Amino acid sequence: MTAGVEVTAEFQLLCLAACPRPDLTRLRELLRKGIDHQALICLAAAHGVRPALLHCLGELSWETIPDNEKTDLEHFRQHHLLKTLALASELHRLASLLSDRSIPFVAFKGPTLALALYGGLAEREHNDVDVIVPRRQVDDAEDVIVSMGYASPQGDRRFRRAFLAPQQQYALTRPDDGAAIDLHWDFSGTHVPFPLAPDEIWGDPPVMSVGGHDVPVLSAPDMALMLAGHGTKEGWKMLKWVSDFARMIERHRDLDWAGLHVRAQARGCGDAVLLGCAVAHELLDTAVPSALESRVAASDRVRKRAVAVAGRMRRSLPPPPKVEHFADLLLCDRTVDRIKGALKLAFTPTAGDYEAMRLPPALWSAYYVSRPCRLAFKTVLGGG
Repeated sequence: MTAGVEVTAEFQLLCLAACPRPDLTRLRELLRKGIDHQALICLAAAHGVRPALLHCLGELSWETIPDNEKTDLEHFRQHHLLKTLALASELHRLASLLSDRSIPFVAFKGPTLALALYGGLAEREHNDVDVIVPRRQVDDAEDVIVSMGYASPQGDRRFRRAFLAPQQQYALTRPDDGAAIDLHWDFSGTHVPFPLAPDEIWGDPPVMSVGGHDVPVLSAPDMALMLAGHGTKEGWKMLKWVSDFARMIERHRDLDWAGLHVRAQARGCGDAVLLGCAVAHELLDTAVPSALESRVAASDRVRKRAVAVAGRMRRSLPPPPKVEHFADLLLCDRTVDRIKGALKLAFTPTAGDYEAMRLPPALWSAYYVSRPCRLAFKTVLGGG
């Protein structure tokens, strides 16, 4: 436990529930000592781990839980089940249409992650469908998603190429019900490395049955690298992501974890794998894979960052709504790569630059000059 950080009983209970193997005896003891039930539910929602909490409370016969809070959680369970079934159906439709167009794709996160690590669609909170396609076929895949009734809230294709393409993903939503599909052609923005490269997944991806349809998914080693990179990119701000990686470790201790670390190191972000292990151990008491124990212990950067992440999470109620600025630069092992990434971000126009100063398309290249000035001006104002 992080020294000097007072941990609430509600957060302790949530960590116990989010463990791959919850200790029901300790959970019962905390419940009997007395907790703020409403705060517990709010915290579980903020961290995306309500299904795990529901499972544990059910195992304990809802001991000490007031009727109102039990009703709130039961309503969530019903709504969440319907939503996850709908998302699985959308993935089924998308997979069929992409296959009909001979567009290679791999589904990750969302429904497939829930099935792979939690054993059921509704056992993990998720709000959209994520697929990755080869870069050369992004427009074709987008046309397929649009044919399903989705649209981009982020401008037309020309606008997205100018201001959003460096993110290497587009979000498309359906106006009538808010359903969302995230279309990726890489796993991170162009300014940072990532433990997993898209070229590594296209050989012969395994398939998973989702709603009776075989869907290409990440292999277990690739999923481990994706989870480590995603959690680090997002600053490990949600307990859900820590639980994902902890379950990955518990379910796949036979993986070549040393080899995975080497793969990530070759991509310039080996510390992401070590950090995922360290954070899972710090918060959920998940044993670090034996092949990586000495590497985690030897890295001051990883150990200090894990303590910082855990300390911030324990103090935060709820977690911050946005990732801290430049948090994804933590993916970079080397200081020089973090500097390069920050400079690239400083000179890459975004939709925010357009909103701050709307120029006609013929002048969009001017944003490469105006963006550093705008950021410097915001920094001066913020510091004042």
